[in-house]
Amino acid sequence: MIYLDNGATSFPKPLSVRRAVQNAMARCGNSGRGGHGPAMEAARTVYQCRAAAADFFDCAPEQVVFTSGCTHGLNIALRSLFRKGDRVAISGFEHNAVTRPLYAMGVETVIAGRSLFDWDNTLEQFEKVLKTGVSGAVFTHCSNVFGYILPVEEIAVLCKKYRVPFVVDCAQSAGCLPVSLEKWGASFVAMSGHKGLLGPMGTGLLLCGDTPLPLMQGGTGSRSESVEMPSFLPDLSEVGTMNVSGIAGLGAGLSLVKKTGLSHILHREQTAAKRCVTGLKQFGYRVFYGAHQNGTVSFVPPIDCEELAERLGSRGIAVRGGLHCAPLAHESAGTLETGTVRLSFGHEATLEQAEKFLRELSRV
Repeated sequence: MIYLDNGATSFPKPLSVRRAVQNAMARCGNSGRGGHGPAMEAARTVYQCRAAAADFFDCAPEQVVFTSGCTHGLNIALRSLFRKGDRVAISGFEHNAVTRPLYAMGVETVIAGRSLFDWDNTLEQFEKVLKTGVSGAVFTHCSNVFGYILPVEEIAVLCKKYRVPFVVDCAQSAGCLPVSLEKWGASFVAMSGHKGLLGPMGTGLLLCGDTPLPLMQGGTGSRSESVEMPSFLPDLSEVGTMNVSGIAGLGAGLSLVKKTGLSHILHREQTAAKRCVTGLKQFGYRVFYGAHQNGTVSFVPPIDCEELAERLGSRGIAVRGGLHCAPLAHESAGTLETGTVRLSFGHEATLEQAEKFLRELSRV
């Protein structure tokens, strides 16, 4: 199989990740729930991953909160910062993991920047909205549909200029682009563990520049005598039994990404994606590409997107067709009615994968 759906999850998981998960299941008890050997091994495993993430994303270990995924982290962040009636600036390329919680909370969203691969438009529109006075801003680092890399550092500067707290969604960028809580000065940065970081599904990270509000209450293994949640991180946001085996796998994924190098991973993904762009243009399809793009490419074929994805899947090419849980991005690009077929390359992207995809597409 040629797997080109890394925007959904990386697959197959590296051998080191699978081994780490198996090892944790064989050796680890419940972290923070005892002083015996298995519990202490779990605590060491969790802390090693926490410390590695802190080093990788420029923050302190206690600022790293483990979550079940980026959506979980975003819900913590959004519910910590915003209330019903607030006005919040968002980009025109946000995932439902951002738009649905804000809608459910009764937050008014103001869309800033809807031109694909156009940093000038994105920055101009964000400043225009921020000037009007908003309660905060939320923006993706990279569009899950089109691979558009937004100018996060520059938007962060604008948010600081207008004293606006902000949240960054790094679901699609962590593991291929630099992410820095300290440099950006974000209130929160949320990311998946199972995509570019190569960890198991059911893992994620929330980097906390501000103190979050607890999304849930319960046992933490600390301050058990109090009916209130601990007031300190990470305990404040890590409730109940932790996914120790998943965290072990995430730690192994982080190690592999660091060893391989972000620039090398991004170069491989972009090289394969650009080859697909060239081929798709030759086929006469509507292809979305630009200067600020990672290893994700979307196109509109002459038949139904989901039907084409299914046909390719039957030929051993795994892609995704549809709206990709991001109708706002499709609305911005004018593809809400059709959706797109999305190719998303991973850390082991090759030109051979791109060539195989184009050959099979021509036959379909």
